[in-house]
Amino acid sequence: MAIISSCQKDDATAQPDSKTTVNADSPLLASPGNFLAASGTLQIKFNDSTYVFDAAHDSIAFINVHVDANTNYFGITAINKAHSMSFGISSSGYANSNINSNVAGGQFLLSTDAQKPAMQLSLSKYPQNNDIGSINLDTYNQAGQLAKGTFVTFLARDDKVNSPYYRVEGSFNLKLK
Repeated sequence: MAIISSCQKDDATAQPDSKTTVNADSPLLASPGNFLAASGTLQIKFNDSTYVFDAAHDSIAFINVHVDANTNYFGITAINKAHSMSFGISSSGYANSNINSNVAGGQFLLSTDAQKPAMQLSLSKYPQNNDIGSINLDTYNQAGQLAKGTFVTFLARDDKVNSPYYRVEGSFNLKLK
């Protein structure tokens, strides 16, 4: 199980101080270890196309989820300003520099109409060749660099045994300023 979340970027919102209470609908990330990128990009390659999220105007977050003492996840989630494209990928364990970790969850949505996605890909419970991909985290939370790395995963249009998988790969270079 993996948890992916999104938030909407609001340039007019300041970062909270330690006394600020943040409710669930707030555009701020309230959990410790979760960061909204201030600059940088997330690039996704699927089929013959490249899709880019730019933190200057889209929301890209690096998340850390701690379920209990033995269950932890980290990942990236993004949604573009028009809300017509979203992506999320996660891995079990703790985020750290210089690690390569198996993918635990993933989803890629493209839409021209918010009511009906034009394309919806997700990690299936029926992986082909037992390979669901990996996240390579080169740099994490060092000297203004939020996260830098690459990933590859295999997503399907539905969750059926014989559904074709699509290779989705990408890179991220996210900064805190």
